[in-house]
Amino acid sequence: MRYDTPSTNGMQRSLRQCLSNMAALLYRQGHVLETVTVPHRGLDRSALKALGDASDDWAPCQHILETSQAATWNTQQHFVLTGLGRELLFDMFGEGAADCA
Repeated sequence: MRYDTPSTNGMQRSLRQCLSNMAALLYRQGHVLETVTVPHRGLDRSALKALGDASDDWAPCQHILETSQAATWNTQQHFVLTGLGRELLFDMFGEGAADCA
């Protein structure tokens, strides 16, 4: 059986929507973008649970970010963006977005 893979443009659109939702959720929960853009920081499991409790959109977005390899778990087991995720985020919000958030 043949499965169609999502187009690159479609995947980027989904990623961008998730990144935008993530940025808004982080802001509402008192976080800054640096929380997920700095590789040694990240969101711990309790922060991720709080995001999920705050929005039903978080779990699907987290899944999309992870399966697309735009996010991963660092050595402290915190959720962070990968190079791909940071590149898309900075493309959307500007290179200094994390510094200004």
